[in-house]
Amino acid sequence: MGMAVWIVRRSINAFFDGYQSFTSIAALLVFPVSASVLLSQALIPFATPPLLEAISLRLWSLFQAARFPASVGFFSLLNVKLAQTVFTFVSTLPLVLTFQLLAKASVVHVVCEGRDPRRKRGPPPLSSFLPLYRSILPTHLFNSFVVLSANASTFALLFLVFNAVDLLGLSTSNVVLCLSAAGAVLYSVVVANTTVICNLAIVVSATDNCGGYLPVLKACLLIRGRVMTALGLALPANLGMAAVEALFQYRVVRQYNLSGELNSSLFWEAFSITYFHALLVVLDVIMSCMFFKICRTDCHSDCEKGHEHHGEELEPEDKVTLHV
Repeated sequence: MGMAVWIVRRSINAFFDGYQSFTSIAALLVFPVSASVLLSQALIPFATPPLLEAISLRLWSLFQAARFPASVGFFSLLNVKLAQTVFTFVSTLPLVLTFQLLAKASVVHVVCEGRDPRRKRGPPPLSSFLPLYRSILPTHLFNSFVVLSANASTFALLFLVFNAVDLLGLSTSNVVLCLSAAGAVLYSVVVANTTVICNLAIVVSATDNCGGYLPVLKACLLIRGRVMTALGLALPANLGMAAVEALFQYRVVRQYNLSGELNSSLFWEAFSITYFHALLVVLDVIMSCMFFKICRTDCHSDCEKGHEHHGEELEPEDKVTLHV
């Protein structure tokens, strides 16, 4: 956790060093995506009859077909959260594929490509980071497949465990409750690791000029032995975004439902919360870039040590050969 705290502090320092560039990126590119995410979550109660309820019923039918215990609150909560996630993903997909990926490409260009953000104000020109976007786009699409595969694998494992317990006649209330708690922990760990790998794969694809599955494989190699540091970095960003989303629901959506009108003070409060959400997205990308630099530096140092050790092992053989 000490390394994670150090990376967070270094990322915050980098953010303030390039304050003009990063705030411009947040305002011009990330703000529309943050607004769509927050508004889609605000529209979830109104979208329940047509779309969200259909998604929830489909997921619940899958859970029942897999014979997951319906009495456990974990699966009911998971059904609701997955339905909301799918609805938000579908409704914000066009903006994510354009504005958010362009924002990530520009942040990676500023942090990892040697551009000094203190000398130039505003975001970098489009021509400088557009090639990075072409590498990031297929990687992001493959990341969606990776996230879907991770969810499917976790549910398949839970399906096997619950059905095995049912066949053995051990499906008592206490056993089912313990298995549900273990399943919740397992699902959280799998989703967190998948998210960290996908975020690191975006940076790898931008810096190495590659797309698709190859950046994901490189990210898996880079993160090896640094899983706790990666999870420690993902925790503050996810908690911050969740807090901002809850604040938007409480301060904007709730006040609008009570008053029934959108006045100027409520509008500016919604604007401020959305902009703060955009800044957290930019800071999350900066932390991924810093973590990538640490992983790449450690890999290079390990390779150099390995070459030196290999040379030391070969030195006696060379001496024997010369002696002969």
